[in-house]
Amino acid sequence: MLQTIDVGSSDDKIARALALGARHGINRNRTPEWQHEVLALTDGRGAEHILEMTGGKNVERSLQAVVQGGRISVIGLLDSDTLSLPILPLLGSRASIVGIAVGPRRALEDLVRTIDLLGIKPVIDATYPFSQVPQAFAHLQRGAFGKVVVQVSEA
Repeated sequence: MLQTIDVGSSDDKIARALALGARHGINRNRTPEWQHEVLALTDGRGAEHILEMTGGKNVERSLQAVVQGGRISVIGLLDSDTLSLPILPLLGSRASIVGIAVGPRRALEDLVRTIDLLGIKPVIDATYPFSQVPQAFAHLQRGAFGKVVVQVSEA
């Protein structure tokens, strides 16, 4: 059975993820070694797929929390723009670490069709007028839950 575990930096963000359907939440500020909790929640198996948004030394925790042969998708660098981990655990885990970046137009079109088909709605944390772009970037720096939208023109 698929279960989503949200590892977040605040109880508020975790509560929002739980409201969106996550099964469990771990506050990484209160539980810095969160990988042990992930293993406990999965009966020692580990997570099939980890969306790594922090970077830096957190990637090593993700490697410890992923199931053997699982996948870690690096999609964010909230803490650091470096990736640091020992190579032997990676080799032993047979995990894949994949960087996610912008792809070709066809991939975007396929994604949009899938989102429409499944009725997926984006989570928007805040909307700013174009005149408040610096405040929007400051919001991102503080850590948004979902997307921060900048309106380029009046709707």
